[in-house]
Formats: sequence, structure tokens, C-alpha cells
Amino acid sequence: MASAVKGELSAELRGFREVQRLSYECAEAVAAQLKPGVTEREAARMQREWLYERGVRDWFHRPFAWFGDRTAFVDFKIPLQFFPTDRRLEAGMPFILDMAPVYKGHTADIGYSGCLGLNPLHDKLLADLKDHRELILREVREHRTLREIYQDVDRLMVRQGYANRHRAYPFGVIAHKIDRVKERRWSPTVFGFGTQALKGLASDVVHGHRDGWSPLWSPYTFSDHPPQPGLWAVEPHLGFRGTGAKFEEILVVTDSRDPEQSAFWLDDDLPHVRRWNEGAV
Repeated sequence: MASAVKGELSAELRGFREVQRLSYECAEAVAAQLKPGVTEREAARMQREWLYERGVRDWFHRPFAWFGDRTAFVDFKIPLQFFPTDRRLEAGMPFILDMAPVYKGHTADIGYSGCLGLNPLHDKLLADLKDHRELILREVREHRTLREIYQDVDRLMVRQGYANRHRAYPFGVIAHKIDRVKERRWSPTVFGFGTQALKGLASDVVHGHRDGWSPLWSPYTFSDHPPQPGLWAVEPHLGFRGTGAKFEEILVVTDSRDPEQSAFWLDDDLPHVRRWNEGAV
């Protein structure tokens, strides 16, 4: 990643940007089709089918969908609760679509927050996520440790009046590393996660433990180091009284001494960024 330059992306980074854009295009297409009565399982299937029609055959993880208070992971205690259910969408209800396809050997992991109709509280959460995107980038460029940045995200959420809902994810992660995956016509999944991608993450865990870093960005001591150069899927997740909202997108970290090139978001042309830039929230 040392040679990566924002605005002059390498072919490798363009491949990751392509699959990330494809994922967000899928999220917007599926969101536009959601209506009262659709279940989480149906929304997840809509994402899978849309991506399959466009050539996706492998996954870091298969698509998720969360509706209503499940967007804030209310009462989530075990990993099985993350999987789509028969919860039905209702007018005014928030939703999150989350998918992590592998396309042409490149991986993305994205989260798209929306609402079926008007919901001022949800709009406020989406607007306040902008500060988290700016904070994370600034502090990565300052070479703060993953653990310190996580704690600062927590403090910002408290000031905003929200609860940290990414802490409900396994290991409480706000982000994890992603990488290339060997391209195959078909790859099996285990509990919804692609075996090829899991092997890569497990390899990073082993190598990182040996070398003093972790591919998991968590509040724990194993994340007490600056971000390792590479690609990170970052997902700050806010919650307030049964309403949740997040974004998830790729952050590029390099070993450049130039602060602006040492870290940058892979793509600023994403739905949540356009929304902020257009002043919609």
C-alpha cells in the first residue's frame, strides 16, 4: 500500500473501489424496493440475488438485514441473533442492509442505513455519523492506536447522546482488515461467512499476533497499536432508544510519511457522503 495515492488509485485499489460501489448500488436498489410487510429474510435474499445476477459468487459474509429496534441490536446476546429474521418492515421503521461480497478477487464490506418514510430521529443519527468519519480519519493520520481511536469514538457518541452499538459485534469490533481473496467460481460458507475470506482473516490473526498487531479493531489490549497498512472495513454504529444507524466503508492505510496519503477513505462518492454534502441531513 506504500505506493497508493488518493486520486491516482492503483489497479488494485480500483478493484476494491469497484466492488464497494457495486455493493452500495445493490443497497440502494434493494432499499428502493422495500415496502411494508417485507421481512429481513426477504431483504437479505434480494441483496444476494441482485449481486449474483452481476457476477458475485463468493462472500466475506452473506447479506444481512435488520429492521426496527434490531438496527440498534436491542437485546442481542448471541451471534445467531444477527442473522435475518421474519421481522416485517413497517412505515417509519429504520433498516440497515449489510453485505460483504467478493468480486473479481476483491472484497468489500458495506453497511447502508435507511428508513421507510419519515423518521427525524433516524435522520439525526445519520447526520451525526459524519463527525465519526472525520474523527477516525484524522486520528489514523495522527498514528493514534486503534484502541485509542475506538475510545475517542466512544466519547464522541456519549457527547452526542448515543450508545455504542458496534460493541455488540463479535469482539466489539468497529473495523476489521480485508484483503484479496483467491477467485473461485464458487466457495462454501460457514455460518454465512465465506471460507476463503475467513482463512485470510485467520492468517492475519496468526501473523499479527506474532508481529504485535491485530486485524481486528477493538477496545481490547490486542488493538493497542496503530493501524497496520492495508484496507480496513470501518463501521461506527450509533444507537438511541431502539433506533440504530451506521455506515461501513473501506479506509486505506499506507506507510507514507505524507499525512494525507498515510490514510484516506477509498471513495467519497458514496450514499452517506453525498447525503452530507447535499445537506439532506
